[in-house]
Amino acid sequence: MSEPTPVLADLRDESEELDRLVADLTEERWRLATPAPRWSIAHQIAHLHWTDRAALLAVTDETGFGQVVETALKSPDTFVDDAADEGARLAPADLLSRWREGRAALDRALRAAPQGTRFPWFGPPMSAASMATGRLMETWAHGQDIADVLGVVRAPTDRLRHVVRIGVRARNFAFGVRGLPVPQEEFRVEVRSPSGESWTYGPEDARQRVTGTALDFCLLVTQRAHRDDVALRADGPDADRWLDIAQAFAGPPGTGRPPKGEAE
Repeated sequence: MSEPTPVLADLRDESEELDRLVADLTEERWRLATPAPRWSIAHQIAHLHWTDRAALLAVTDETGFGQVVETALKSPDTFVDDAADEGARLAPADLLSRWREGRAALDRALRAAPQGTRFPWFGPPMSAASMATGRLMETWAHGQDIADVLGVVRAPTDRLRHVVRIGVRARNFAFGVRGLPVPQEEFRVEVRSPSGESWTYGPEDARQRVTGTALDFCLLVTQRAHRDDVALRADGPDADRWLDIAQAFAGPPGTGRPPKGEAE
């Protein structure tokens, strides 16, 4: 059996923080529109629950997960919204209960996964740690949508290191999914963590680099903030282009957020 990895504890903590944010909302507030088009707070939680359930099937029931993939392939442009719509129709207490049960079951399954096992996913197969990292990134990003509509400013934590890492690793994907040539040279990424540490990626002597705070980097790569609204610096033409297109998630390019002035 694999030893529990830090990302599993961080995923649990990230989920619990979001749980506290929504647990006492009235039914009316569950229906508040979030920055994601057509999605309410209920849709955001329903999406997290659906994806947790898909991840649980990937880890425990490969046949069942294959059926989920088949359903997705039949409606590739709408299956995410369709699943969110279905979950959002539940009573808030029921949705909250299902989300809690689903994420607890996924936590148990990931902790019990044999070391070295890779599980099927919508993209390349994933290890237990990679699966948990992806779930944490989504939980944080969708939690940001909810916090934004509730007017809550969340204190960033060093759990963001997992989101930063995905964002850095997804650099080539962000170029490729847009049909752009992938830069041949590595970038240096240096961001300051919420606790004041420096998190660095890439060669120290790289000619092109990105610097700033971890929070701003995470907001950008999850497309929860427009580039104009974060204080990230890019040195080099390819690094500069990356900050215009960065995404930490799989799938087609997102539309991102407009600058704050335009959103108003």
